[in-house]
Amino acid sequence: MNKTLIKYFIGILVFFMSINNSKAANNTPQMIGEYKDWVAYYVNTPEGTICYIASTPKREEGKYTARGDIYAVVTHRPRERSYDVVNFVAGYKYKQGAKVTVKIGNNTIEELFTEGDKAWAVNEDADKTLVNAMKKGQRMIVYGTSSRGTVTKDTYSLAGFVSAYKAINSKCKR
Repeated sequence: MNKTLIKYFIGILVFFMSINNSKAANNTPQMIGEYKDWVAYYVNTPEGTICYIASTPKREEGKYTARGDIYAVVTHRPRERSYDVVNFVAGYKYKQGAKVTVKIGNNTIEELFTEGDKAWAVNEDADKTLVNAMKKGQRMIVYGTSSRGTVTKDTYSLAGFVSAYKAINSKCKR
């Protein structure tokens, strides 16, 4: 599958995983642009415009036989006054109570909680810490543990993150 189709698939997948209202399922995410290793999207829903950026890891490590889609997302929901919400999808169900650790440069962020195959920062401050580190970093490493005890290490490029982030800030103004 080529890179553009993968990015389009991620955009659609992320959107449908994030909606709570069945009416919103009739709307299709629109790509704002591709920014090196990150893609920016927006979608107009009955609840307002949602903007997000997404990326897939450059390298996936761990002793597993099969794994689903893996990606990182930063979302803005202006109508809810929700900005910079960071979400990681592991491609497997996280082990209950297991830590997810994110390393960006010299920063280590461990303030994440998991549910199913997703991990989120525990609060707005942790989200802001992650986003600020992502703006300054070159790569991001996400460590997790599956429900079967498999430890994974996913390495993301942060090339294009700042430009993609600016694009969603412009579309979903604060």
